[in-house]
Amino acid sequence: MAARTYSVLGTGALGGYYGARLVRGGADVRFLLYRDYDHVREAGLRVESVEGDFSIAKPQIFARAQDLPPSDVVLVALKTTQNEHLRTLLPAAVHEGAVVLVMQNGLGIEEFVAELVPGNTVLGGLAFLCSNKIGPGHIRHLDYGGIRLAEYREDGRAAGRTVAVEAVAEDFRKAGIPVELEDDLSLARWKKLLWNIPYNGLCVVHDCATDVIMGAPGTRALCEEIMEEVRAVAAACGHPIDPGFQRAMLRTTDAMSSYLPSMKLDHQEGRPLELQALYEKPLEAARNVGVACPRIESLYRQLVECDPGRAR
Repeated sequence: MAARTYSVLGTGALGGYYGARLVRGGADVRFLLYRDYDHVREAGLRVESVEGDFSIAKPQIFARAQDLPPSDVVLVALKTTQNEHLRTLLPAAVHEGAVVLVMQNGLGIEEFVAELVPGNTVLGGLAFLCSNKIGPGHIRHLDYGGIRLAEYREDGRAAGRTVAVEAVAEDFRKAGIPVELEDDLSLARWKKLLWNIPYNGLCVVHDCATDVIMGAPGTRALCEEIMEEVRAVAAACGHPIDPGFQRAMLRTTDAMSSYLPSMKLDHQEGRPLELQALYEKPLEAARNVGVACPRIESLYRQLVECDPGRAR
């Protein structure tokens, strides 16, 4: 059987890394590029990785979504702050029968994407990846890299391990990427927020990396208190997270290389922060189920004050 074809929308720290790994694993991958197009056409894609450096000398690159050939899977790896662009990108890039794999952080993302591509299967991909884009077509992979996959259902119920999920998982595993399959996408999203909400925000407001947060008793305790609020909301929404998962996440972060989360890098570079998907949507969910989240609310207010994307 011919290799599945992939189109990558957003060739940055995440899309560039996973797309390049898929190429090495034998998948047929097309990359949509804008500012980096000329550089990558000449120099290729470069990945520095703790698992071994590699390059894709002549990746298939396109400057316009409408020029992308039909693909079996369209991988969405844009920042959620750019999701308005999906209103034009997805109808151009997604053809009949294609699977859309959304690899973004936060809540409410798959619902938005599904409305733009009615009739297409939508998957959620949650990356546990320490990776940064450090230059045009240049990705630095620092640690981890596994993903969790689940299929989106409009009614919010668990979809189970579907044919589409199994097929995409097979390609990622061929590329050497650890994959865990989740029956329930909503639960998987809350489990990812358990890390994203505390660490992204605290690293911005305290101007530091994850190891500093974990090494200082005050910020470490605050991180755990924020996690407890996330768990309380998730449980009230019908998606309880086992306390053991929280403890495992703390151990993983303790063992992690010193890391600047994506929101910290966005703040340093003067880019808009992903506040809607990572904070506003979860806080809206908390209000809807009557769960108070004073620590998340406080962190969100601080982030609003320092968000380069907010009008003053």
